[in-house]
Amino acid sequence: MPWRELRQIARVGTITEPAPDATSPGAVPEAQAELRAIAQDILSVLGHALAIRAVDAGSCNGCELEMQALNNPYYNIEGLGIKFVASPRHADLLLVTGPVSAHMEAALLRTYEAMPAPKRVVAVGECACNGGVFGESYASRGRIANVLPVDVEIPGCPPPPLEMLRGILRALR
Repeated sequence: MPWRELRQIARVGTITEPAPDATSPGAVPEAQAELRAIAQDILSVLGHALAIRAVDAGSCNGCELEMQALNNPYYNIEGLGIKFVASPRHADLLLVTGPVSAHMEAALLRTYEAMPAPKRVVAVGECACNGGVFGESYASRGRIANVLPVDVEIPGCPPPPLEMLRGILRALR
């Protein structure tokens, strides 16, 4: 890096907006309190961390992006005792997004069958709840309930991360 750029960096400094504090109007302290209550509920119901297997059955990936937001420092689901696992054999809950495409139907059923009892299924997003814009056709089985028994549906296109956490908690109760 040339010296001219280093001098400019030293002169200008870091150009970003400051992080919001807990008292700023944009902060949501009630969300943090709700997250702590969710962590206590999970431990009281299961007695251990909640393991989730997520399956994309044919979505547009909007719900997956919001689901990934659960892993960021703001929601910190690992700190709440919730983790995503790769194997359905370790999962307490199956989180499914999108309508069930014809090609994913068998894989989704195998994933469900590999889970230990009690099997909990949460449908995330409009497509998973009612087929969304895809509906039922030769290429799509439609909503998740057409293929698997669903315990909780979380509507929205896509649902916000906090709604996903509320839905997961409803599935545990």
